[in-house]
Amino acid sequence: MATFLYILLAIFIFGVLIAIHELGHFLAARLCGVKVLEFSLGMGPAFWHKTTASGTQISLRCLPVGGFCAMEGEDGDSPDPAAFSNAPVGKKLVILVAGAFMNFLLGLGLILVCYSQLSAFSPPTVTRFMDGCPYEGEYGIQAGDTFYRVNGERTYLASDVSVYMARGGSEYMDIVLIRNGEKVHLENYHMTPREYVDPDTGETVTRYGFYFENLETGLWAKLKYAWYCALDFVRMVRLGLTDLITGAAGVRQMTGVVGIVDMIAEVGTESPSVYDGLLNIAYLSAFIAVNLAVMNLLPLPALDGGRVFFLLVTWLLERLFRRRIDPKYEGFVNTAGLVLLLGLMVYVMYNDVVRIIAR
Repeated sequence: MATFLYILLAIFIFGVLIAIHELGHFLAARLCGVKVLEFSLGMGPAFWHKTTASGTQISLRCLPVGGFCAMEGEDGDSPDPAAFSNAPVGKKLVILVAGAFMNFLLGLGLILVCYSQLSAFSPPTVTRFMDGCPYEGEYGIQAGDTFYRVNGERTYLASDVSVYMARGGSEYMDIVLIRNGEKVHLENYHMTPREYVDPDTGETVTRYGFYFENLETGLWAKLKYAWYCALDFVRMVRLGLTDLITGAAGVRQMTGVVGIVDMIAEVGTESPSVYDGLLNIAYLSAFIAVNLAVMNLLPLPALDGGRVFFLLVTWLLERLFRRRIDPKYEGFVNTAGLVLLLGLMVYVMYNDVVRIIAR
């Protein structure tokens, strides 16, 4: 029963994410003076609708998943001066990126909700070393040093240090530390995890040998580390795409809607309490929201990022050749991109179902 409720919650979360995205387009269009024909929450047949004084139809539809914002002149030319197609390039850009911006804001807000429960945070500042750590010293790492970059990646949280040391794939690392307000570079610095006896538990552990303690507290710390966490989520999307392009990860490892719904339900059911489950789901939802924001701005057809790319290219070509490009060509490209995107979604969904059945 609990699993079923978490599945329903996961579906609802997806609906909220898409609705928030479309709300961003709607609000930006209204602020930019572009006519909105319909703003709908949900999909399928409408069970309630109302037309506003500006001529926009606000609709509630039967399926609580998704929504849309239909603008005048969105997919072609229109004689209406308030049409999207007749808006200046700057306003078009604002409208197109507003959906992703709202998703990012939602993700940041969810992170803040989760972080409001924490009393302290761990910056990547070394406070002490385990006995026998070979990396402590004048030409190595010292207590009070803050990890600034590890293998080219900026470190915001203490957890970032070990993650990007491991991701480097080598025992030789490029490290940038902040020491007494100045940057200290350790290039090709040899570091490997070693076995130490944990003085707190007496157990033998495999670590690099330095400690990061909870140091920062208060409202400012919560705001700062929520922002850092959101940036980390953005970076995780970038690194995931890089792995996909370089072949370090395969398409089979991608997760779609079915897999994410299953993941949310699993996170909820495996949490020690309902309260913990909701917090864990909120954190995962924050990652999904930021992920959607970044992915939607990729310069691919059928995505907002693709429309932004096409808008900038056509604007540049029109400035160079003084000729307006027919919007139908963008429609052709978006249609082809949508077909390919739907095909990828079906393939990923199939893999998700196979993984769930085989579990």
